[in-house]
Amino acid sequence: MDKLRLKFSKTGRAVYLSHLDLMRTMQRVFSRAGVPLKYSEGFNPHAKISIILPLSVGTASLCEYMDFALTEDRDLAALPEALNAYMPEGIEALEAYEPPCKGAELRWLLVEGVMKGGRDAAFYTEFFARDTIPVTRKAKRGMRTDDIAPAIQAVQFSDMEGGVAVKAILHAQDPTVSPELMMTALGEDAPAYWRFTRLEAFQEDLAPFR
Repeated sequence: MDKLRLKFSKTGRAVYLSHLDLMRTMQRVFSRAGVPLKYSEGFNPHAKISIILPLSVGTASLCEYMDFALTEDRDLAALPEALNAYMPEGIEALEAYEPPCKGAELRWLLVEGVMKGGRDAAFYTEFFARDTIPVTRKAKRGMRTDDIAPAIQAVQFSDMEGGVAVKAILHAQDPTVSPELMMTALGEDAPAYWRFTRLEAFQEDLAPFR
């Protein structure tokens, strides 16, 4: 079984796992569950697993995806339960299936979050309604400035006790606009604290990603 995909969530204390720690964790879980991952050939074989759009440390998600390959056929409907018996707190396998599309076709993410210690919802709404939103960031060849406005499909802010709630649909790949990049765009008006969760993933035409 060469082309398989696992949808899983990463919440709670698990949000502090780095990408490399998560990869090691997944390999251990598959091993302990008796589910044989396929390995590459050569001098230094490695498990054939890859996580689509790895999360930043501290970000939660209800829609993470990992592509993997097995050395034998398995009942994919029963696989999440088998893996969850060995998952650490905060990680839950939700669904395993043969993917109908490539990971590169994941283009948009629906996120929600909380911002505290900053301005009110009206300010943020006006700011992100601008025709252009320039952000200067590091690139391979030094600093560069990008306009992230076209990569924000929709964004809503609402005042809440102690801060501002936000929900947005952001372009996930080519170009990538993360909640952290939105905070960078705010400059001195960025909140002192923010925390975001990925809720859903979509293809370019906003059809659900699988």
